[in-house]
Amino acid sequence: MKKSKWKYKILAPVLVACLFAALLPSLGATAMAAGTSDSLVDAGELFTERDLDQSPELSGAKALTVSDGENLTITEEGVYVISGSASECTVVVDAPDAKVQLVLDGVNIFNSDFPCIYVRSADKVFVTTVSDSSLVVTGSFTGDGETKTDGAIYSKADLTLNGSAALTVNSTANGVVSKDDLKVTGGSYVINAASHALEGKDSIRISGGSFVLTAGKDGLHTDNNEAADKGFLFISGGEFTIRASDDGLHAVSFLQIDGGTFSISASEGIESTCVLINGGELTIQASDDGVNAANKSSFYRASITVNGGEISISMGAGDTDGVDSNGDLSITGGTISVTGNSCFDVDGSVSFTGGTVCCNGQQVSTIPVQMMGGGMGGMRGGWGGMGGRRG
Repeated sequence: MKKSKWKYKILAPVLVACLFAALLPSLGATAMAAGTSDSLVDAGELFTERDLDQSPELSGAKALTVSDGENLTITEEGVYVISGSASECTVVVDAPDAKVQLVLDGVNIFNSDFPCIYVRSADKVFVTTVSDSSLVVTGSFTGDGETKTDGAIYSKADLTLNGSAALTVNSTANGVVSKDDLKVTGGSYVINAASHALEGKDSIRISGGSFVLTAGKDGLHTDNNEAADKGFLFISGGEFTIRASDDGLHAVSFLQIDGGTFSISASEGIESTCVLINGGELTIQASDDGVNAANKSSFYRASITVNGGEISISMGAGDTDGVDSNGDLSITGGTISVTGNSCFDVDGSVSFTGGTVCCNGQQVSTIPVQMMGGGMGGMRGGWGGMGGRRG
């Protein structure tokens, strides 16, 4: 399957630091600073013009209507307008190497044990919503041969969601799954899922849209650790209300936020190996860590870099951290306000050269870093020690 060229352009300074530290274990405990780069990826390469087009080209489109107990199988490239209401019906795309656009025009599908939309094979599929639609799976999923289907929308190919209307998804497993790249550029989504609300194995890329996500596991989840250019999450816009039992946003390699409005209530608000926040408004309520950089990738070292944005974090009681980096922390701009027992926990280096930071309502000029083990006795340098030196 053809992939975009952006993956050859990811070696921005902050990512070089992450890679260098990870690939040279002889450095031991010597931490590489996270740096002050403002991008881990070439954002211009992440979306195509067709990804970003919210109005489908309908000239030559074929109209299809769903029916109870009957599957609609699409085997050729093209644009298909789907309407009607049905139970035990699946829209199946089985078109190897083809680009297929499914235009949801007021379609409602209710299934007991199989995806409502199933992409068995394709080069890429677009799901474009032009009139409010809904997809519901009420029972335990059954597989397709060796394929374990586990989403109301389940795609084995690249998947793009866009459009101008609302899509409601209810699932006893995952809401929307792509086993390749998942992109969302527009539309409105209300997803209730017993597992992950949105899952893209190779990546999740979002430039716009409205999201109300309730998840039994993660709100957004990507986890491919097979290569350095996979397992990442990129968001440049959109409105997000996320309630998740595990992580609000989860990426195994790196996570970059350039914009968007976020209201997240979760065990951990944001978790990845490398976290880069350049903009956006983030309100996070977490029972564990607010923003967590953990060593989950074999290609990168943990780091958190904040260059901009407005971040407000409220923590639950107990052994919790507002900002927790198992590696390094760099703050060059933006506003960070943390309310909780431990505002910052950093195992590596700390750089604070710009922006505004408040801990429990008090603005600070140095980062109060708590070492592992908790308690005030674990503070490194107190409120102005070497671990939190500014400038």
